[in-house]
Amino acid sequence: MTWREANPRDDRLLKYGLMGTVIVALCCFTPILVILLGAVGLSAMLGWLDIVLLPALAVFIGITLYALWRRQRTN
Repeated sequence: MTWREANPRDDRLLKYGLMGTVIVALCCFTPILVILLGAVGLSAMLGWLDIVLLPALAVFIGITLYALWRRQRTN
């Protein structure tokens, strides 16, 4: 039995962690949200982006590291 068959939850957790990290990193380091919020007319929310995005980035990086740790521990 391989580790993928043993616990598919670890794969899901790793996949969600990586996807979330990439999306939040793109929103933090590129003007994607600035352009989108400005186009929609919600540019007043731009001041709150760092307060939300940086902790979200830390959480998703933590999820990714936890999933990698669990994956290594099961091997």
